[in-house]
Amino acid sequence: LIMSEFQSIQISIADRYYPLKIAVQDEEKIRAAVKIINEKVDLYRKKYATRDIQDALSMALLQFVIRLIEAEQKEESAQIVDELQNLNTLLDEYINVNLA
Repeated sequence: LIMSEFQSIQISIADRYYPLKIAVQDEEKIRAAVKIINEKVDLYRKKYATRDIQDALSMALLQFVIRLIEAEQKEESAQIVDELQNLNTLLDEYINVNLA
């Protein structure tokens, strides 16, 4: 990427500000991610009536990682199904050519 394709932005997560230098095309994703993180943190702060931001961040992080693991497992399952379907096709072709 060319330097002009980067920009500096400032984000706020759990009442802390972070300056970032990002690719221009990533800004929308980053801001959407920040919004989701802050919504989860607020949810856990209210749900557990905690003033400790670390607790809310930890619970939000746990939830995100659980969802990531579930998504990875689904992706792995889909890949296995695809591979099994390909193997089945190859076996059908072999049977039709050699055993028909």
